[in-house]
Amino acid sequence: MSDKSTNTAIDKRQEATRIVLRLRSAGYEAYFVGGCVRDSVMGVIPEDYDIVTSALPDQVMALFNRTVAIGAKFGVVAVVVEGHSYEVATFRSDDVYIDGRRPSDVHFTCAKEDVFRRDFTVNGLLMDPVTGEITDYVDGIADIGEKIIRTIGDPDQRFQEDHLRMLRAIRFTANLNFDLDSSTQSAIAKNVAEIKTISAERLYDELGKLLTRGGALRGVELMAQTGMLREILPEVDAMQGVEQPPRFHPEGDVWQHTLIMLEILSKGKNTNVNPALAWGVLLHDVGKPVSRSEDENGVHFYGHVQQGEKIADKIMQRLKFSRAQREAVLHLIGQHMNFMNVQKMRPARLKRFLRMQDFDLHLELHRLDCLASHGMLDNYEFCHNQLENLTAEELHPPRLLSGDDLIALGFTPGKIIGEILRVLEDEQMEGRINSQDEAKIFVENNWKK
Repeated sequence: MSDKSTNTAIDKRQEATRIVLRLRSAGYEAYFVGGCVRDSVMGVIPEDYDIVTSALPDQVMALFNRTVAIGAKFGVVAVVVEGHSYEVATFRSDDVYIDGRRPSDVHFTCAKEDVFRRDFTVNGLLMDPVTGEITDYVDGIADIGEKIIRTIGDPDQRFQEDHLRMLRAIRFTANLNFDLDSSTQSAIAKNVAEIKTISAERLYDELGKLLTRGGALRGVELMAQTGMLREILPEVDAMQGVEQPPRFHPEGDVWQHTLIMLEILSKGKNTNVNPALAWGVLLHDVGKPVSRSEDENGVHFYGHVQQGEKIADKIMQRLKFSRAQREAVLHLIGQHMNFMNVQKMRPARLKRFLRMQDFDLHLELHRLDCLASHGMLDNYEFCHNQLENLTAEELHPPRLLSGDDLIALGFTPGKIIGEILRVLEDEQMEGRINSQDEAKIFVENNWKK
């Protein structure tokens, strides 16, 4: 973590502590709760701080200048300090959950009862931010020490209350590099069909965290083992057992190839990866199960890129990706096989390829793809060398002629202008024309006005 990030984290803790002290000075109980306490116990600097208190929502809102009643019915108020939001929740117990997401009603109660309605033991700890003293009603500290994700109380009940907790259990197991308690895992497998009742937005959020915060391989494996992958991403689940040519894929089938890529993705510099890259890794070969064919010459995946784009687009629309995010992932999928041709490309095409938007993500996806299969990085190194040796002007040469210049030469505004400008740029990048006069002569010789 950089010095700037460390200072920001310290500032957040100081502000969160001030909120706790303000609540206490008004006569209320208040503690840090949840992930920030878990991270502190693990020696990790928390990114955010949640607070739990005996103060009712109206009482919290009366104490602070800027608040947002984000879930006042359920006792949750956001206190906003210098643009950052701190969740302050009133101690509560919940009535029955009817929709598998929210309780039908809540009762404001004490700290201990509040802890027992939470999801996992590692998230059920309370901390006094002044003394550092931790209150542990659920053996959460022991489970952190043993690296276990376990529900608080009966896992079936916890998952019936909020079906998303099943995916969150897998996500925490993956991100924290913990083990999943066996009874908790069995309960997920038993109740997994209920995950389909969860909104696409909530699924998208949890899946994104699973893929980008470390342990993506473990997370996707657990999703497959519990049947959750089949429920949420059946197109990815279908990659299991799809055999590939050993010559190019000694690692095994499409599923194994993807898992190895996810494993490399989560290591070293790739923790907290770009979401588009993470989804690109997961979905880049999603078209292979439907395009696989076999003849006397071996196994083929003709058209798997095009099929993959179609399938990935359906998945992302189903999960309510933003248009920009969807287009970024589709571009990664659509271009990932073109790296095999880079050393044969004409200069103009190569330069256009190298200057693609987000080329660093394309190059990283190619590197992961190679490392998870044949291991040959010659095309990757070639692209790196080209980028190091080509100047910005060589990649993006200034136009020798503009659209206005072409109109002045007698051409009519329209598609022809764009066509000419593109061909001119190709000729320029190929080194065949180098001046405005040469460009005019080239145009005069190749297009009728």
